[in-house]
Amino acid sequence: MSSTIITLVGNPNVGKTSLFNKLTGLRQKVGNYAGVTVEKREGNVEKNGKKYHIIDLPGTYSIFPNSLDEEIVFQTLGNKQNKEYPNLAVVVAEPSNLKRSILLYFQVKDLGVPAIFVINMKDEIEAKGLSIDIKKLEQLLETKVILTNARNGEGLDELISNFEYQPVQNHTKFNAGSLYEGAVADVKAAFNLSSDYLAWLYLGQKNINFLTAEQSENLNTLKKKHKTVERRVQVKETVDRNKHLDQILSEVVQYNHKQERTFTEKLDSILMHPILGYVIFLAILLLMFQAVYTWSGPLMDWIDGLFGSLQEFTTSTIPAGPLADIITEAIIPGIGGIVIFVPQIAILFLFISLMEETGYMSRVVYLMDRWLKPFGLSGKSVVPLISGVACAVPAVMSARNIENAKERMLTILVTPFMTCAARLPIYIVIIALVIPDEEWYGLNLQGLALFLMYVLGVAGALLSAVILNIVIKAKHKSLLILELPTYKLPDWKNVAINVWEKTLGFLVGAGKIIFSISIILWVLGSFGPGEQFNNAEEIVTAHNPRMSDEDLQNEIASYKLEHSYLGTIGSVIEPVFTPLGYDWKMGIGLISSFAAREVFVGTMSTVYSLGEVDIEEDEQKGKLLDRMRAEINRNTGVAAYTFASGISLLLFYAFAMQCMSTIAIVKRETDSWKWTLIQTGFMTGLAYAVAFIAYQILK
Repeated sequence: MSSTIITLVGNPNVGKTSLFNKLTGLRQKVGNYAGVTVEKREGNVEKNGKKYHIIDLPGTYSIFPNSLDEEIVFQTLGNKQNKEYPNLAVVVAEPSNLKRSILLYFQVKDLGVPAIFVINMKDEIEAKGLSIDIKKLEQLLETKVILTNARNGEGLDELISNFEYQPVQNHTKFNAGSLYEGAVADVKAAFNLSSDYLAWLYLGQKNINFLTAEQSENLNTLKKKHKTVERRVQVKETVDRNKHLDQILSEVVQYNHKQERTFTEKLDSILMHPILGYVIFLAILLLMFQAVYTWSGPLMDWIDGLFGSLQEFTTSTIPAGPLADIITEAIIPGIGGIVIFVPQIAILFLFISLMEETGYMSRVVYLMDRWLKPFGLSGKSVVPLISGVACAVPAVMSARNIENAKERMLTILVTPFMTCAARLPIYIVIIALVIPDEEWYGLNLQGLALFLMYVLGVAGALLSAVILNIVIKAKHKSLLILELPTYKLPDWKNVAINVWEKTLGFLVGAGKIIFSISIILWVLGSFGPGEQFNNAEEIVTAHNPRMSDEDLQNEIASYKLEHSYLGTIGSVIEPVFTPLGYDWKMGIGLISSFAAREVFVGTMSTVYSLGEVDIEEDEQKGKLLDRMRAEINRNTGVAAYTFASGISLLLFYAFAMQCMSTIAIVKRETDSWKWTLIQTGFMTGLAYAVAFIAYQILK
């Protein structure tokens, strides 16, 4: 059964996506448009034996593209060769700002795309003191006007029944004015266009992706011939259309002004207060951080225990051998290492969805934009940055809410600098080793050092943003065009769908990369060249005949790790890390912690023949610290963990991209190995340089 393509077009915050969710439910999929990170949402609706393919286009204020999102809209509606060119466009509006939506409708219509007009949030018409003459609006727009309420599904059946509606074609030409009449005619003839307005749009853009190089050159020649300037073309249209719209609105919409302030205005006086607004926002962030970091703990522990039990079950069920080893020690932990992030991702996007659904997110952007703009970031960057203190994986995913491509890329690239929870075990151990447990002016030095590591993360993120802001060139200028929607109760179906999409996207997209690298690291640590690895048990037992079984097994594990491929790599790269004050054992820790930073502590406990160590248990933590304090660096002949090497190690972990999960999610969100590798190289290079300088000065 062939599908009729229906596109939803509208300004941001008009409830377009809510309408899409209500129409398609779970019969939808979310991905990216080819070659870009703009989110693509599409789903299906069937009624009376007909199938409709619904595409939710990114929010836009104009067909003239001033952002990557708006460029997608133009490419879809302005190119009849596009496979997603619609049979019908549904232009979605909301009652309080019909003018911008009607302007967008006329642009879509003038392109030659059949369109109908939907006024969503119909319950707000009366609430805002408005009266809209629907019949007169239909006459002026020359199409069907439908009232809907996506929150409760009202009007959706009428909307679907009009998917076959074909409005009367308007034969009047778009008025480009005498100054541009010749240019429009030449472009129409050169590109065989039927729409004056599409020719006008050609004149108003510097680059049109779907044109060939030859066509682009031809268009530039015509622009030079007629001396057209892109920005002037856009400005003229905006001015001309707004004059026309003022007349339309005066005939259609009546404003019954109310003297008393609305609920939204009263709430904004508190939430957007120049002082109190920031206090409330910080309190909400604190709650969100606690939820992601603390509330997810029991769920993560449960998942960890579940996979631990599964590991024990398979160990006892499957006969010992290579197959059992790869299942119990690689596949199950690899899958567990992916699934364990689900609670954090779900909780974070629950908060983000709630802020968006209630209308508070727009206020957050307004409050924070002025502070983050100097660094090249957006007001929306504050959520990923703060969330990065819990975990960079869901934090990077949350950057999808940033429309501007450059600001989104900057946010993704600098968020991993924030001190995540995975760094905490490393900081606790290293600080305990090299920082005295003493007070300085009433402040505990170890606590102060930990605080400074968090400050360092913030500074690293912001300073890196300044540098990258210079390096990364913006295709579209960033402008804060902000609609402050009315506060409303969240649509829980939308919230649930959003959380489900983001969680599933992580499991499928980043999970493949995380799982693959987990297997590789397991192979490197579980196998080794030569007789020393293969005969580790006999060699260790011969040298330690009186050792207890538990200590003997720990010693064997340490010996095998030393002579595994991972240990061999650690020895080979030792000269690279020697200038930082590290020996081969620290090198193994650095490599293994690529799986997850916190693995460093576990690797060190294995290297030092202690088995598994829980650093929250004072006795086990004490054993690890004692063994690390007693360790001698074979390169320097002195203690491996001195103040100089300890500070060097802290700085390295503060800046290095030592997390395969973050690398995987960055690749998924940027859809680019180029930027993923640039980020990894930049962070690791910076970490090496800072650690080198610190060690050389302090040693």
